[in-house]
Amino acid sequence: MAFEVFEEMLDFEDELQIASSELENGTIVVDAGVKVQGGLSAGVYLSRLCMSDLANIQLTPCDVLGAPVPGIQVATDHPAISCMASQCAMWQIKGEKYFAMGSGPARVLARKTKDLYEKMGFEQYSDVGILVLESNKLPDAKVSAKIAESAGIDPADLRLAVAPTDSVAGLVQVSARVVETGLHKLFTLGFDINTIKSGWGRAPISPIVGDVTMCMGSSNDAIIYGGETYYTVDYSNVDELQQFLKRMPSEASRDYGKPFYKTFKDAGFDFFKVDHNVFAPAKVTVNDLKSRRTFIRGRLNPEVLAESFNLEIMKP
Repeated sequence: MAFEVFEEMLDFEDELQIASSELENGTIVVDAGVKVQGGLSAGVYLSRLCMSDLANIQLTPCDVLGAPVPGIQVATDHPAISCMASQCAMWQIKGEKYFAMGSGPARVLARKTKDLYEKMGFEQYSDVGILVLESNKLPDAKVSAKIAESAGIDPADLRLAVAPTDSVAGLVQVSARVVETGLHKLFTLGFDINTIKSGWGRAPISPIVGDVTMCMGSSNDAIIYGGETYYTVDYSNVDELQQFLKRMPSEASRDYGKPFYKTFKDAGFDFFKVDHNVFAPAKVTVNDLKSRRTFIRGRLNPEVLAESFNLEIMKP
């Protein structure tokens, strides 16, 4: 399904302001923001690739302290597979003077990460592989060959799409992780994500606020302080479900309350010193099919979001 989306991207290359190229080993690479402009629509396509086209993804208006900003809305009836098995950025791509975070269905082929797929009881085989790379540099044939080898496919059957964090398309695909961020938080808490039957989420898209690190901070804040999600679950123990929900929103973290860039800077730009519980949607709603009850936890925080986005409301 992701392969078909990739082919569609190539058909609309000019309209999406992207550029494709073929490496000497046959891998096709799409640049969605490294050397070309890219844009909002390119970001939607990247998000569709990340989720293996198992979600309805569309741009939507959002509001931050009265300021209209673009947002993205995601809905999926296959949350565990589309979000955790595919979209979650769990593959570190390393090469000579190259680094990227990989998302997309090729992760399944390479079993990145193995314990996740074992707990999900999910596996898939394919002759083609699709991966979205979050990087400020385009990969070469050596990098693509390494990815293809890990995925067990021929490099000529590999398709890569690339966008840096400090690009419009890159920022769109980060905000499109709003549903996945909630699933990942629950997974780390020990929740059985296979009981989640559907997921919906919305988050604003960060403007470009500075360099890669600063945009990494603001794009995370789009979810931490502006992301709201709704999950339908089929869970056997309603009391246990409520306990998970109490720990789920970003406000449950000790590092909640200031822009992530400031938190990261205070930690000496060391991710291991940051409380990873902060990586969660701001507001979470869960509809439990067993008890027929709906629980809401967390809140949006537009004040911190406006600071993170560097919004300057000009007076008349």
